[in-house]
Amino acid sequence: MYAAHPAYLSPGDTAWQIMAATLVGLQSIPGLAILYGGLVKKKWALNSAMMVLYAFSAVLITWMLAGFSIGFGEPVHLGPGILSNLFGMPRPVMDALDSIGQAHVPLLQGSMPDFAFPQSALVYFQFVFAAITPILLAGGILGRMNFKAWMIFVPVWSALVYSVGAFMLWGGGWLAQLGAVDYSGGYVIHVAAGISGFVAAAVIGPRLYADRVDFPPNNLIMAMAGAGLLWLGWNGFNGGDPYFANQDMAAAVLNTNLATATALLTWLFMDMAFLDRASMVGAINGMICGLVAITPAAGFLNGWGALILGIAAGMIPWITMNKIGPRTWLGKVDDTLGVLHTHAVAGAVGGLLVGILGDPRMVLYYGVGKTADISVDGLLYGGGFSQLWHQFVALAVIVLFNAVMTFLILRILAIFMPLRMKDADLEIGDYAIHKEDPIPGVMGAPMENIAPNKPSWDGPDTVGAAATTRHSPAGTD
Repeated sequence: MYAAHPAYLSPGDTAWQIMAATLVGLQSIPGLAILYGGLVKKKWALNSAMMVLYAFSAVLITWMLAGFSIGFGEPVHLGPGILSNLFGMPRPVMDALDSIGQAHVPLLQGSMPDFAFPQSALVYFQFVFAAITPILLAGGILGRMNFKAWMIFVPVWSALVYSVGAFMLWGGGWLAQLGAVDYSGGYVIHVAAGISGFVAAAVIGPRLYADRVDFPPNNLIMAMAGAGLLWLGWNGFNGGDPYFANQDMAAAVLNTNLATATALLTWLFMDMAFLDRASMVGAINGMICGLVAITPAAGFLNGWGALILGIAAGMIPWITMNKIGPRTWLGKVDDTLGVLHTHAVAGAVGGLLVGILGDPRMVLYYGVGKTADISVDGLLYGGGFSQLWHQFVALAVIVLFNAVMTFLILRILAIFMPLRMKDADLEIGDYAIHKEDPIPGVMGAPMENIAPNKPSWDGPDTVGAAATTRHSPAGTD
């Protein structure tokens, strides 16, 4: 029998929250699976997509058992001051899915409205953010991480690193109480993924030499399809975080697309001006940097701010990737897809620009009749340096916390199993790990010609004149 919904519940807001979460989920599967599968060398297409598919599933189980409550639950009191606001009490949330969404979760500077949707909608919405973060991290270690090690690393990292960072900034933790803001994950997701991916790449070690110097994308049209899913899926990424289908949601979606288009064009123009080419890989990089940079700022900037941010997001990561990285110690780490630049640097740019371009007239509305509205006063709007300083402190904390924790988790895991595949398996690629060819007869040897225990690959990689230019998004091609 049909029963009327509770008085607090808004069908429209509930529907939008689930739709926004679904759009974010589509960024991972199939979005990033397709993007990675197209950008990597053809012998790694299946393994890259499998890393995405596994992480999405593993994080959901971890999230339900402990991750959500660590990030958004009642704080664990370990002592005075900061020690009482580091993370939430771990517990499963299966028994809370029917409760109303008015749990007073202290998001964003310690204040949060009564939700207009069930808590189950909040749990699912926050899950897809948790899931995409290690998937983005994977971009730094594609083409060499032991898949068994990845299977253990993902749930451990998600619970102990991602969820704690989420609590510090979104769950009412000490960074939120300090006054730092992160609209939709520029720090919690992208800086975390970029720094952790870079550290993981350094700890695990590089790809084979032949793969480092010659790593052409195997299907750029497929990569563009994945990139398109990522771009449009971002409407849910930033459009869902006001938690209501309202004015701020619409402004955040518009700002997201404006900044992304601007960053893409800026990167493209930089490629043409300094590298004399109009690169699809470069355009995808610029798009990602725009999406990442606007994420911590989407509902806090006006249109001019989004435009300026897009220019900075296309220019600064381009410089760090193509000029600074190759000429410093950063270039010695084999960051496969350049996540340090496209996520950590871009996320830092967006987070810091909140302290400069934040427009107090752009209020984060929590719904009609709500009193928990938040505004950010940037330096250019008379707010002084206070917000910029808070953003800088939060950035430093997230960078340090993720670098140290990722390093420790991997070092402990390495005691029990190798983090890097054997060189013999690295020569072969997908078939050595999964005993499958993604497209028989195209990506490798035809399956009918493969003996049950015989590996399939295209033969040894050649390193010649064509290998002098790196074809990875992380390179300077």
